[in-house]
Amino acid sequence: MAKNLRLKAARAKNDMSQQQLADAVNVTRQTISAIERGDYNPTINLCKEICKEFDLTLNDLFWEE
Repeated sequence: MAKNLRLKAARAKNDMSQQQLADAVNVTRQTISAIERGDYNPTINLCKEICKEFDLTLNDLFWEE
């Protein structure tokens, strides 16, 4: 699985730490870190929650080009 640099970029753009995002979507910081590293494939529901947090679509953050 590839690294999710788009998620990391969205966090940076919104000046949000991994912990802040994790708290917002009710997961651990380690889960967010693993998603960004490409070590964890999140559920569709978690993907949707993350997208809502940044007002982005699934395509924007998770679907490969």
